Amino acid sequence: MNTPKAILHICLSKGWGGLEMYPIRVGKECLERGYQVYGLCVSGTRVAKGMADVGLETYQVESKGKLIFSEILKINRWLKERNIEVIHCHKSGDILISALLNILTSRRTLFTEHMGVTRPKKDFYHKWVYSHVDQVLSISDETLKRNLKALPVPENKIERLWLGTDIPDQPIKDPGLIAETKKTLHIPESATVVGTIGRICNGKGQRELIQAFQLIANKFEDVHLLIVGGLSESEGADPQYTIEMKKLASESEYQDRIHLAGFQKDTPAMFSVMDIVCLPYFNEAFGLTAIEAMAAEKAIVAADTGALPEILEDSALLCDPKSPIAISEAIKTYLLKPELKSSNSQRSRERAKKNFQWNAIFLS
Repeated sequence: MNTPKAILHICLSKGWGGLEMYPIRVGKECLERGYQVYGLCVSGTRVAKGMADVGLETYQVESKGKLIFSEILKINRWLKERNIEVIHCHKSGDILISALLNILTSRRTLFTEHMGVTRPKKDFYHKWVYSHVDQVLSISDETLKRNLKALPVPENKIERLWLGTDIPDQPIKDPGLIAETKKTLHIPESATVVGTIGRICNGKGQRELIQAFQLIANKFEDVHLLIVGGLSESEGADPQYTIEMKKLASESEYQDRIHLAGFQKDTPAMFSVMDIVCLPYFNEAFGLTAIEAMAAEKAIVAADTGALPEILEDSALLCDPKSPIAISEAIKTYLLKPELKSSNSQRSRERAKKNFQWNAIFLS
């Protein structure tokens, strides 16, 4: 039996969002499957804490600049001591680190391209950096098309590999647990909840969702809006956007039915109280939140742009994410057609189990 290779996940981001969470999630899954997994990250960041929390031994640096100019030899020795043969990068800027390390000691380099390149990277510098990448993993067909066009990498080294997540055997449906979670969020137990989870910033559409909610709130008096996502810059939020969103919510005549929950660790509990999950993301490269909502067996309203139509197919209602009217009409459709809400919920979970659980990803 071959011993699984040791893997290093590089994520030198100081931010916190789906991209930063993913190397932690996949690292944890690799550990559970018998791999030796390590992390390279910036000290004092949420990424460093997250890697440590799931059991990854990490090499932490003060800054990327210091790493390049004074620690690259030390890191290479650290990798050799642990027989690390595979380096997995998650941000394009981190490929430079793997390239420099590759000059010192040859290793296999993977790059999960989370964003989808929008401008060509075929200048001399990028050609050199990407020449050290053995495989580019595009997280959707949408990003695959962009990467094939923009990256200086042969087509046979670029492939699509959807992201994965944990799919629970059963989503949370216990009325008592749901009622308790609603209580902690100050939401009435009898309320119908439209919710969203994501980084608080322009591209996630929380402002448009509040505007959409205001269009239906008068007709559907038992409906509440729940917005989950860190409200501070340290939690990944855009400060100015957060101020504008809070102002819009506080000035609404329905402000007592708009709940800004901030960052919440227990994502399944948050989904459990939502009757409809709304994802008006402007141009999502993939959408981990979408597959988490699918796994939770939720009726989903999502953007008709980016990768979301590919991920959700016919299990959701799609609409223009920049149009509050279109968002409100999709939400209203579910409220008026409970049978559609129920069938889409079931369809979304079945699709998640088939395509996005870890087994499906690791066997791809």
